[in-house]
Amino acid sequence: MTSLKTLSQLGWQPVFQQQLTLEDYENCRIARIAEHHRGHYVLISESGIESLEIRPSFPSMTVGDWLLLDDDGQFIRPLDRQSLFARKGAGTKVIEQLIAANIDTAFVVCALDHDFNLNRIERYLAMCADASVEPVVVLTKRDLAESSLDADGNAFDVNDTLRSVEALAPFLAVEAVNALDEHTTSALSPWLKSGKTLVVMGSSGVGKSTLVNTLLGDFVQATGGIRESDSKGRHTTTARSLHCLPSGAVLLDTPGMRELKIFDSEDGLNTLFSDIKALESQCRFSDCQHGNEPGCAIRDALASGSIDERRLNNYIKLQSEDARNSATMAQKRAKDKAFTKMVNTVQSSHRHMKKGF
Repeated sequence: MTSLKTLSQLGWQPVFQQQLTLEDYENCRIARIAEHHRGHYVLISESGIESLEIRPSFPSMTVGDWLLLDDDGQFIRPLDRQSLFARKGAGTKVIEQLIAANIDTAFVVCALDHDFNLNRIERYLAMCADASVEPVVVLTKRDLAESSLDADGNAFDVNDTLRSVEALAPFLAVEAVNALDEHTTSALSPWLKSGKTLVVMGSSGVGKSTLVNTLLGDFVQATGGIRESDSKGRHTTTARSLHCLPSGAVLLDTPGMRELKIFDSEDGLNTLFSDIKALESQCRFSDCQHGNEPGCAIRDALASGSIDERRLNNYIKLQSEDARNSATMAQKRAKDKAFTKMVNTVQSSHRHMKKGF
């Protein structure tokens, strides 16, 4: 993003405009985080590109956030977000990792190979529902799938796979593309409107960076090969970054995420699995575990085939994970809040002692 851009070309919308005062207009500059590195942010504004050193006093921010700077380029404050993607830190770390902010549409990328997994797609869809972001499932490597055979030795049916994804949620947009072919990726153009911000998310090796390069019409993100045995790819994108598309849309690429642990996503799960939630309310007992209890609407629906066992099992798994991680994160927040309160109390006490002397 070397050429100067207007705020509207960077994704500026009325929801952010409404947060500014007359004083802000007179004394501040508006910038957006374009890249997040270990010790600094890369910012982009109507003035161009600049760097902002990350300080301990800063609030947690990520790529896509809007913020205000003074005339000297010093940080003042962030603007309230329209949307936010976050996950629990990978491994055993009890941290919240911010992924992307102020997103309008999420391209959930999954390859038509060993990576294809309905459970994983549902995980991303739950995050989108919780963030109130429109999801579009992009199935890559269509060209390879159309020339391959399924487990039974028959020609792979791409349309059948498309229908299985479309069934995950009402009105879900699903597109199968060859990420290297701009003619097939043109199917994504309805979501690439000027001023809109999109995020590309998915596992390593599914073709996210290749898709970004094709949409940009330029080689921007490095791409890497995958192992034929399991279709696992290398992390070729190592940092989140914003790119301005020829259409006027803003695209945010993310590194491949092998672990996507959800938390505080109850609303998203309830939205995505609204059919199962509705059935749960019809169970005879409010604490029904959907096992051997009499009057279990879930078990009756399974028997009649009106709900899918895979879908139910994934719902239960995600619900349990969300509850467990949400509780863990809540404990950490409470602990951090107590520590901050203690530090403030000690600092206040020291100030009073100095005044006494």
